[in-house]
Amino acid sequence: MAAQTLLLKGVTKIFNKGTQDEKRALDGIDLAVAEGDFITIIGSNGAGKSTLLNVIAGTYAPDEGQIAVGNQDVTKSPDYSMAHHIARVFQNPTMGTAGGMSIEENLCLAELRGKRRGLSWGVTRARRRRYREVLKVLDLGLEDRLKQAVSLLSGGQRQSLTLLMATLSLPKLLLLDEHTAALDPRTAEKVSHLTNTIVSQNKLTTLMVTHNMNQALCHGNRMIMLHQGRIQMDVQAEEKQKLTVSELIDKFGETLKDETLLSCEPAGAP
Repeated sequence: MAAQTLLLKGVTKIFNKGTQDEKRALDGIDLAVAEGDFITIIGSNGAGKSTLLNVIAGTYAPDEGQIAVGNQDVTKSPDYSMAHHIARVFQNPTMGTAGGMSIEENLCLAELRGKRRGLSWGVTRARRRRYREVLKVLDLGLEDRLKQAVSLLSGGQRQSLTLLMATLSLPKLLLLDEHTAALDPRTAEKVSHLTNTIVSQNKLTTLMVTHNMNQALCHGNRMIMLHQGRIQMDVQAEEKQKLTVSELIDKFGETLKDETLLSCEPAGAP
């Protein structure tokens, strides 16, 4: 049985608590993630997908419940202290890199994330040689442009670099927050394929939020559906492989329909 990388127990997050704008973004989430799991996460807008990643990453503290990474309780740990556990790639390609710094400087920062840093020179010859090798995986020719500013890269190149940076130090947990949504279809497909390659080769435990039903089915070994802050469906292994996009859309529609019917029931309805 695989070791457990992430455990959420009764995790609840409420925004604008006690006001007329109160929003229960997460409502008692229970989730156990085994080491090596690659979980895709789907759901409608406002379902709680990004909030879930933010709570796991320490960007938001949960109002209720517990979060553990490995055997360590990280419920109250802020995001900066989670850097040595978790790496994250956002939808916006500019968020994961420093545009005014060179490619090799960005890679060096990523490699040293969460580690104690001294006053020694950052980009050593040994690191530069290593960066050339790892950049070849991208097949974008960036290994020959190490000193070029990242701001000069295209969106797809920058997001590919961000993905590589996020996985360079082999984090315990990789969070992908719709990381291909801002790219054109051809580039998105390439970054998607690169994601599969990097996650598979390094056996990284991964949570990937996506609105793309094809991505949700084709990636990973497990898929969960969020709606109104709750996990409505958790599909694993063979069951996931047998699902078609049309069947998934039907299930998604049924969930929305059931929630709508429940919300329309009069008080005291059986």
